[in-house]
Amino acid sequence: MWIDQDLCTGDGLCEEIVADVFFGLDDGLFYVKESAEKFGEEKLFDGEANPAGADGTARILDDQLEAVIEAAEECPGECIFIEP
Repeated sequence: MWIDQDLCTGDGLCEEIVADVFFGLDDGLFYVKESAEKFGEEKLFDGEANPAGADGTARILDDQLEAVIEAAEECPGECIFIEP
């Protein structure tokens, strides 16, 4: 799953729906993260270290999928992409 930052409107609905997957930065855009407690190591990109688009792909747990789909459906920028 990843966010196309060119389409991100910065509304933050994704973070409101699934705060342990999405986070916002000072640039006003939202990004995805992998949690160390779920995958064994932290994959949290920030600032210059956060690759945009598909290069910033993060895995999600099966039990998060429904909420992530909801976030993608509610996103006004339609910028959240979920890939198998």
